[in-house]
Amino acid sequence: MDFDFSDEQEQLRDAVRKWVDKAYSFDERRSVVAAGGFSASAYQAMAELGLCGLYVQDTYGGMNMGPTEGMVAMEELGRGMVMEPLVQAWMCTSVLQAFAPDDLKTDWLPRLAGGEALLVLAHHEKGGRYNLHKCQATAKQVGTAWHINGHKSLVPAGDHAHGFLVPATVNGKQALFLLPRSAATDTTHAYQTQDGSRMSELHLKDAGAHLISLDGLAALQLAVDVGATALCAEAVGLMEKTLSLTVEYMNTRKQFGVAIASFQALRHRVADMKMQLELGRSMSYYASLKLNAPAAERSLAVSRAKFQIGRSARHVGQEAVQLHGGIGVTDEYIVSHCFKRLTQIELSLGDSMHHLGEVSAQMQETAGVFA
Repeated sequence: MDFDFSDEQEQLRDAVRKWVDKAYSFDERRSVVAAGGFSASAYQAMAELGLCGLYVQDTYGGMNMGPTEGMVAMEELGRGMVMEPLVQAWMCTSVLQAFAPDDLKTDWLPRLAGGEALLVLAHHEKGGRYNLHKCQATAKQVGTAWHINGHKSLVPAGDHAHGFLVPATVNGKQALFLLPRSAATDTTHAYQTQDGSRMSELHLKDAGAHLISLDGLAALQLAVDVGATALCAEAVGLMEKTLSLTVEYMNTRKQFGVAIASFQALRHRVADMKMQLELGRSMSYYASLKLNAPAAERSLAVSRAKFQIGRSARHVGQEAVQLHGGIGVTDEYIVSHCFKRLTQIELSLGDSMHHLGEVSAQMQETAGVFA
């Protein structure tokens, strides 16, 4: 199997890296956090790079690229800890292309690809944890229109979004809807999470919506798999950045007159960080290569990758803080923010224990050393 990247993919990596270095420095990121955790100008800049329409077919004005290009871009964005919800754009465009009727595709996909509109997935409900089958929101059809009632939590940049993908129950079965922002959608309760990104609560009262698919679970699972795969790639880029910062610090920090990088015990810990990074990288590649596989195979691969990424991210983040000492937990220094973002990634779209359970549940009777 060839793991070399094409010239086009390397050019994409270089373009995204240059944008991150120039426009999304650590100081710039801190100013975005101070302003509320979302920058419309940064999101538009990513759209101008073609990133918002990376998965969108060229028929609708997109780049018509695939999971490998997405992985390359997210690794570079991970190095900059970019907070704007590009992953949400990919999740929503993937679902629309796979499940939505043609009129919704024509209306939304060109605007999403150009960054003129932002759609986000609103599927979390209180008490639901990561179980996609739990859905208390309801939808009813009145004539040719659909109306949704319910409450969704942890909606990324919900107060900036132009619309939402919302699962709701119809006659006991879960369906997926596209809900444009209207007077019936209330996102006034917005807040920031531990890594500085922006979330909101979504309250729906007879909110008008468009039906995407009555097979809502299949559509929702695709969205989560696309999002989790992107988060895996983001974590790889961020772990690489965290490791680089740690090595740089150890080569400059002196104790007993020598750099602490010369201490064998600390070198072993850095080697363990590197090993966890590479384990995570290989599983990120695996998930990306399986993203176009049949649904069951795809979801299993994503759960395997997300579990390993969670373990690797926790190890790399904790070791980085400990090897830095007290400075590693200060708000002024970048490493503490790296650890916060890695922790948020581990908890997003299913934590490590959830995905371990998904892998375990799908094991066959022949699995194990006694098969």
